[in-house]
Amino acid sequence: MKKVKFAAAFVAAFALAAFVLVGCSSGGSSSASASASSASASSESASASSASASSAASGEFTLVVGFDAEYPPYGFVGDDGQYTGFDLDLAQAVCEANGWEFKAEPIDWDAKDALLNSGAINCIWNGFTMEGREGNYAFSDPYMLNEQVVVVKKDSGIADLAGLAGKAVMTQADSAALEVLSDEEGQKALADTFAKLETIGDYNNAFMQLDSGMVDAVACDLSIAQYQMSANPDKYVMIEEPLSSEHYAVGFAKDDTATAETVTASLKALYADGTVKTLCEKYAEYGLSFDNWVLV
Repeated sequence: MKKVKFAAAFVAAFALAAFVLVGCSSGGSSSASASASSASASSESASASSASASSAASGEFTLVVGFDAEYPPYGFVGDDGQYTGFDLDLAQAVCEANGWEFKAEPIDWDAKDALLNSGAINCIWNGFTMEGREGNYAFSDPYMLNEQVVVVKKDSGIADLAGLAGKAVMTQADSAALEVLSDEEGQKALADTFAKLETIGDYNNAFMQLDSGMVDAVACDLSIAQYQMSANPDKYVMIEEPLSSEHYAVGFAKDDTATAETVTASLKALYADGTVKTLCEKYAEYGLSFDNWVLV
């Protein structure tokens, strides 16, 4: 499916290039042609968004959820080899409530924006922090409290954030933890004390690096820390002081506010009928807490 989309995109790009060249050779109208093409593309994008919203409203709609398959307890591969997780279960419940089809699409987290903008997925729903990204997406209302925290080995002797000075710290690429550690108004001053701040593709490998001694600490979401500590109670400890506090929400393309609003209303209804609490209890063994739910 991705190859077909790539081929179509290549043909479209070639055709557009040929059109512009012809315009240039016939009297210099390429600028007007490019503007017309840009306006046409914007119009087609708006039409597609409108059609998507219309389909969602009528129930003839597939919610394609982009998620990180190595992000327990929100999205991961279960013991049976199937995709599972709190956010995936929540998304499926929303789809059932609205008569939509549900499709879980594992993605490369670094490519999430390109996939969303291309239409390969129509939302990002996987422990997705909204703070600092509000202008880039149409978000549902926030539904879960989250924090960025630091996890170290129990025998590391690191008791607080100040103890990270001169240490190697790792986090996921394009993550909220990386963002706060790179932000002048966040924790960049702290990060500047590290021996190095490294990134990696997923948190499972980050914790493998911590186990091996390649790094001294992992900066991650509270949910990831709780999951790792729950699975390895004698191995890890979380530094009590968080790097930041934030919230999870569902991210859609900027002009898809209608679907975002429908999802918000559905999440409120699922909280009211007890579904949210049931799902939180299902994943409690992974460190998920119903106390962190904020959307009522």
